[in-house]
Amino acid sequence: MNLAASLPVAPGCYLFKDSEGTILYVGKAKDLKKRVASYFQKRGLDAKTRRLVTLVRDIDYIVTANEVEALILENSLIKTHQPRFNIDLKDAKQYAYIHLTDEDYPRICIARRMTGNGSYFGPFTSAAERDHVLAVVKKTFRLRSCKSITRRGCLRASLGTCSAPCKGAIGIDEYAALVRQASLVLKGNTPEIIRALKEEMEERSRTHEYERALLLRDQVHALEHLSCRQDMARKTETDEDIINFLVHEGRVYLMLFNVHRGTLVNKKEFVFDEGEEFLEEFLVQYYSAHAPPGELILPVEVGTDVCEFLSLQKGRKVAVTVPRIGAKRRLLSLVRKNIEIAHFGDEITLEELREKLAMDDLPRVIECFDISHLAGTEVVGSMVQFRDARPDKRNYRRFRIKTVEGIDDPRAIGEVVTRRYRRLSEEGDPLPDLVVVDGGKAQLSAAHSALKSMGLAIPVIALAKREEEIYVPGSAHPLPVRKQERASLFLQEIRDEAHRFAVTYHRLLRKKKVIR
Repeated sequence: MNLAASLPVAPGCYLFKDSEGTILYVGKAKDLKKRVASYFQKRGLDAKTRRLVTLVRDIDYIVTANEVEALILENSLIKTHQPRFNIDLKDAKQYAYIHLTDEDYPRICIARRMTGNGSYFGPFTSAAERDHVLAVVKKTFRLRSCKSITRRGCLRASLGTCSAPCKGAIGIDEYAALVRQASLVLKGNTPEIIRALKEEMEERSRTHEYERALLLRDQVHALEHLSCRQDMARKTETDEDIINFLVHEGRVYLMLFNVHRGTLVNKKEFVFDEGEEFLEEFLVQYYSAHAPPGELILPVEVGTDVCEFLSLQKGRKVAVTVPRIGAKRRLLSLVRKNIEIAHFGDEITLEELREKLAMDDLPRVIECFDISHLAGTEVVGSMVQFRDARPDKRNYRRFRIKTVEGIDDPRAIGEVVTRRYRRLSEEGDPLPDLVVVDGGKAQLSAAHSALKSMGLAIPVIALAKREEEIYVPGSAHPLPVRKQERASLFLQEIRDEAHRFAVTYHRLLRKKKVIR
């Protein structure tokens, strides 16, 4: 049972569950598929992890927008579920916030927990980034940071980096306006201040004040990084349910995120036939059996009768929100992203690959070749096949190179490509939609020439390891595809599987040779 096969190549959190559905372990990953697969492929795991792997019967996952979100979501899920395999392995620490206190002249400071009054922004996983943002906001808006206001003033007041309410240099209303502006920036509404800082940076650069320009550049970067804050760890006083859906070929794919006081604690999936007002029907049925939250976040408006029903079930008013911008809108988008990956991830991947390669049809059957040897000895080739974006191991093939001696990977690629497709042609078997070779332009040229000599017009590309560049016949330059794009990540996954299969065969032959 390959539990990792259905996981996406995306950042997020994974939840290992036992046969009863109990969460055993919560982890984070830059690449969910690769990280989870490593548990079942690696040797030399410690005793506790080996025990964990033997108990895993199911794997759930939540996709996030980036690694920062995955890191904080992991922390939230561990605190909520207390998985027994996490308790001794994780510190479950609370990441720091920036705090604007609730005073006549609010001070800005760092807080480990959201215990006092005022506004909290974060959390920040990077202390350096947090301190940089704090310094930028303090200096830009000249907010006080001292614990108590004295009449003498302080060094910051003398330097002009504080508005000096201690010396009566600013009134309450004027100071409150600065606090509101700082609050907007810390919430992520930073376009205006970023624009102003960039303009000043360019002006300083023109006047050769490079030190100041460099400082301004760092300030801009710090404010831009605020957009990477975790949307799932917001300070809210009510519970929220976030619902989004996708309709495809008469079926509704709906996902619900339960958020408890700003922390994502659970997700649920539903699939049913499309019908008239299906969302309202779902809400009535679901919340007849489950307590409604304090706020329901939806992608579309629903009737007032449904809102009244929810409030009646709750015993008090339920806020029904359809956000257009901001953190709640980003959460809706994240729910939809999880739906797409859970139910249509393979189709989306193939469609993106088709677009990047400018193909007419989806490359549903892809075959990839790789060569493995040790200093030119025991040279072998491998071919793996992916069908509908999933490995089809029944159609994997391996080759002992017969016509090439020494180190000559392009000629070895030419041999295995010729052997593979000559046989398919002779036996009348269907050809793949795309051929991938591991290597650069030399390997691509060898594969393309081999196909051309047999009169076969199969699209062929090469994937070069160092920069993960994609080459196509007739072009001296790689395609403009970044290595972190979905299409490139998919090709890397196929290439890595071909490499693994080739190395495994090569090691087997070396082992047999040693035994003989």
